[in-house]
Amino acid sequence: MTRHTVLRVDGEAAGWRGVVLCGVVATLAALALLPGEAVRSARTTADEPQYLLSATSLAEDLDLDIADELAAERWRTYHAAQLPRQTEPTADGIEISPHDPGLPVLLAAPVAIGGWIGAKVALALCNGLLAGLLAWTALCRFGVDRRVAVPAVMAFTCAPPLATYGAQVYPELPAAVCIAGIIALAGATRHRRAALATTVSLAVAAMWLSVKYAPVVAVAIAIASWQWWRRGERRDALVAVSALAVLGVVYVALHARVYGGLTPYAAGDFFAANGGQLSVMGDNPNRLARTQRLSGLLVDRDFGLAAWQPAYLLAVPALGALAVRRPPHWALLGAPLAAGWAVATWVAVTMHGWWWPGRHVVHALPGAVLVVAWWLARLRRGVVVAWVAASVGVVSTLWLAADAALGDVTLVFDPWATTNPVHHLVRPLLPDLRADRPVDAVLLALWSVALIAAAALAARHAGSTRPPAAPSHTSVFDDVVAEVSP
Repeated sequence: MTRHTVLRVDGEAAGWRGVVLCGVVATLAALALLPGEAVRSARTTADEPQYLLSATSLAEDLDLDIADELAAERWRTYHAAQLPRQTEPTADGIEISPHDPGLPVLLAAPVAIGGWIGAKVALALCNGLLAGLLAWTALCRFGVDRRVAVPAVMAFTCAPPLATYGAQVYPELPAAVCIAGIIALAGATRHRRAALATTVSLAVAAMWLSVKYAPVVAVAIAIASWQWWRRGERRDALVAVSALAVLGVVYVALHARVYGGLTPYAAGDFFAANGGQLSVMGDNPNRLARTQRLSGLLVDRDFGLAAWQPAYLLAVPALGALAVRRPPHWALLGAPLAAGWAVATWVAVTMHGWWWPGRHVVHALPGAVLVVAWWLARLRRGVVVAWVAASVGVVSTLWLAADAALGDVTLVFDPWATTNPVHHLVRPLLPDLRADRPVDAVLLALWSVALIAAAALAARHAGSTRPPAAPSHTSVFDDVVAEVSP
């Protein structure tokens, strides 16, 4: 075995240690929030009890009918107040929660074992899985130096909103795992059939988690299929598209039978009484007014990503550089993220809701994490920036967890009451899009201009510099067996 091979093997071991480290720390960050309440005297709120009741029904009755669980008030252990009705009973008394069954299926066993705590532990593990997967993808698919990749991934997966959705019962985090998996598998050069089957499975799983993830899934699969086609793997591309078409027909047929419509919203009492299932997007929505969310989703005072982890601001210049440099698989970072952002901007009924901030973009954030990691690896001080961002993310989550454990804040009703000084330092600089005040309009305009300028400057710089050489300790784990062969 040559000295070069030994170096590569040592690098692989260090890379795997980084992947495991990211997974463990991200899991612990989400678990730290477990003692916190969603609202006063309630561990869950809004849609969370609905998912838990459906998971309970699947575990005990092997069906989605929660009529008996509602009648027995099975939610009382995690939601003290009277549970608002969401279901529209059928003629024979069946009540099915107006949410896709993917998350209840995932949580059925954890709920059967540990109740609501088991469900949240399972989702914390999802956050760890997401972190490990993103670290692996940054190292293997995009050649990011592990000294940057590890802290960059930790900066986001150990911070809100990813860490907080590892402690709340929503499908956003499992959907993010599915999208990250599709991105990771798109560049597979070995075991292509297994990669293809897994990619299709992840796409289907994301759809069954929620129909609202369809645009991001469609964009990611379209780009992956195009890459297979261009590499000459046309049969694989056709097989993937054909399989998804057949499974799409099954998806529609089962929804029509179980929910009485093309989406699960058809089973909801609110939608039945207010214009049908499409009213989930709002009645007579003002799409032009929603355009302010393009930057508001990032910089809103309470519901913007940067209010909780300022490192999300780095995604804007990183995308500018990505558009110019265009490394392999670059479209899989930018396009799904753009699709998710567009849905959150113009399709979602609101960006301010009874949930942790950033809910509508969580499933698309893997692209943002990876593009920031890729960009920081190109900067002279990228390692320092990555570790500072990671420190801010970990401190933000632990501080929030301490506030929540002491009862000073809740994770849904008033998280912005946290005593974290970094949050209070950043918050006054951000616009409040829930307030109709001139000062907030000016702040939003200033931030929008600053973000555009940052993207333009990063793009200009990327176009005038050469990409750094790939570090010797980074290689594709798919080929590790070939590397160590005599």
